[in-house]
Amino acid sequence: MLHPALARWLLTFVPHPVSVPWRERVRSCIGALVGIAVTGASMHWLLGGEGRIALLVAPMGASAVLLFAVPASPLAQPWSFIGGNLVAATLGVLASRLFGDPIVAAAFAVAAATCAMFALRCVHPPSGAAALTAVLGGPAVHALGFRFVLEPIGLQSFVLLTAAIAYHTLTRHRYPHVRRASAQAQAASDTGGTGVTRADIEAIVRQQGELIDVATDDLQSLLREAQLLAYARSFSDMTCAQIMSADVLTMTVDSTAAAAWRLLERHRIKALPVIDDERRVVGIVTRTDFVGRTSFGLRRLRNARFGWWRRDEAAGRRVAELMTSVVCTVNVSVAVAQLIPLFAHYGHHHIPVVDDDQRLVGMITQSDLIGGLHRQTQTRRLQSA
Repeated sequence: MLHPALARWLLTFVPHPVSVPWRERVRSCIGALVGIAVTGASMHWLLGGEGRIALLVAPMGASAVLLFAVPASPLAQPWSFIGGNLVAATLGVLASRLFGDPIVAAAFAVAAATCAMFALRCVHPPSGAAALTAVLGGPAVHALGFRFVLEPIGLQSFVLLTAAIAYHTLTRHRYPHVRRASAQAQAASDTGGTGVTRADIEAIVRQQGELIDVATDDLQSLLREAQLLAYARSFSDMTCAQIMSADVLTMTVDSTAAAAWRLLERHRIKALPVIDDERRVVGIVTRTDFVGRTSFGLRRLRNARFGWWRRDEAAGRRVAELMTSVVCTVNVSVAVAQLIPLFAHYGHHHIPVVDDDQRLVGMITQSDLIGGLHRQTQTRRLQSA
């Protein structure tokens, strides 16, 4: 039997449950595979058979975990990654030349790299391994001198970062991580109804006395979303049917893109559900879908030679060619509280509402949600007065 105090101390080593869904875990693993493979192949192609420079160095493996598994971490952002590796490698080479004893050189390199990364705001834990590699990498690394900073560290860092940005873009994941729009729009404002401001959050973070691996903007955004969710949960009896807009303009897959655009413009709306013959939602068209599209029958082109006007050749293109086919919908009986994560966390702006037969019956926007909560609040105040 262990002493109770010892048992409690050992229990502190039990890891916390991982809340990351399995789909995201698999996506991260595949990303690390792609990133390291691309980096190694690129080095082989760029350097050929030159054996003095390693095709892959150990710090890249640790960096790949951050870039692909925790891309929202401040430690995984491009400046932290590139700046940390270059600074640490430079100080590692410098330490190996200043100190004859490898232990002293290694200790100095890691300590100096840590100080420099804090000063330059590019803290990246795997960069400590880059500093050690410069000191303990052996004759081949020492022969490179300061070339080691650019080849292989700088070159491999650039290739791995490029692979990470491309992979996250292709898999529709946000990287580099930017502060959320809600934090941008209300950075200096009050966070919810509790009086907690951004300055308060920054003060608490400073009081911790250590680096917290979450950006202040994300902390503020999460707090605001949690407060909004708690606020909406207090209206547990309110459903989507009470706040949705029932008069919804729609399109069919056979409608032309030009007709969709004209409808968006005429009614000054931002999205149109696309339905089939049974009013089931099969897609959605938004103004964003038209970005970069210069021809959907929306303009006429003038023939410079003959001086006549003709319709754009793409005038007959259908809505099916540009709509988003994967659509998030909610049932008409769903509680309003369940909409908060969809709008706040997953970035939805328009959510079609369907009945039990999956037929379209309405649409909810962020304005509908806020307006519904406000009306309910006013009603409760009048009833309690």
